[in-house]
Amino acid sequence: MFSTREYLEKKTGPYGVGRLSYLQSLVTEFQDSSQSDHEIKEQLLANLANFAYDPINYEFFKKLNIVDLFLDCLEEENERLVEFAIGGLCNCCLDKELKEHIIGNSGIDLVIKCLSKPQENTVMSAITTLMYLVTPASKQDITALPVVECMLRYAQCHNKQIANLAQVYLKDYCTPAQIEQAKAIQQELAETFTEDLT
Repeated sequence: MFSTREYLEKKTGPYGVGRLSYLQSLVTEFQDSSQSDHEIKEQLLANLANFAYDPINYEFFKKLNIVDLFLDCLEEENERLVEFAIGGLCNCCLDKELKEHIIGNSGIDLVIKCLSKPQENTVMSAITTLMYLVTPASKQDITALPVVECMLRYAQCHNKQIANLAQVYLKDYCTPAQIEQAKAIQQELAETFTEDLT
């Protein structure tokens, strides 16, 4: 459910902790937590990602650089942090300013790297985020040949959600020529692999 400012003010009351203050406390606690506090950091990042669902929070996200925090966490070794970070980006990247910020800060490359992560939720969020980030300027990077080839593989995935997302990506964002070129690369790789086995 999306919130209104009036609803938040009524819910918080005159002496309650406001949304901006609460988000600030989550960010501060995340940054102050040691690397060994895996569970705490995961919980804090998951909470921030949940706030990304509601557009009323986007101004706070901009003030607190929460999108930058999500982008930084995409490079973490902790797969749960990566999962929550890409989920947070997926939740908020349709906002025009946040989308431009993600694209302008190497976000596309970071999201593409998430396609090879072991967590299925991470992969689903990465595919969805890439589709949301498509603009006339970013489409070439998002539909680069290695990404299209990856989506062809995911379109055959046993996980139907991943397969369906990959099929939507291929249908809505790729040209038939791009798909054929990616299939040709797959064929070459398969032939090379077969030759290596014999």
